[in-house]
Amino acid sequence: QVQLVESGGGLVQAGGSLRLSCAASGSIASINAMNWYRQGPGNQRELVASITSSGGSTNYAASVKGRFTISRDNAKNTVYLQMNSLESVDTAVYYCAALMNTLPRYYWGQGTQVTVSS
Repeated sequence: QVQLVESGGGLVQAGGSLRLSCAASGSIASINAMNWYRQGPGNQRELVASITSSGGSTNYAASVKGRFTISRDNAKNTVYLQMNSLESVDTAVYYCAALMNTLPRYYWGQGTQVTVSS
């Protein structure tokens, strides 16, 4: 099992920045990649960014590319999502997820609210 705890959400003005953190514990060695998802009001959950276990490969949704950066500190078992130039459309609950090489395939954090005021 893997436990994921997100932090760093909050209220920010448009154009501002926030950094989300996701601390992982448990079966860390079975994690293939770490992902950030978000779910805005009335929207489906969408993949925002992902990073491989080694940190060598990252991917971003087109809507956040150039504004968000995913990174990881393996010594701290923590993944970060640096969000810059925030817009009102970024308002959502942000979830950290671990993609496993075992079953179950996914573990989820509890989510952290990000609200961007215009």
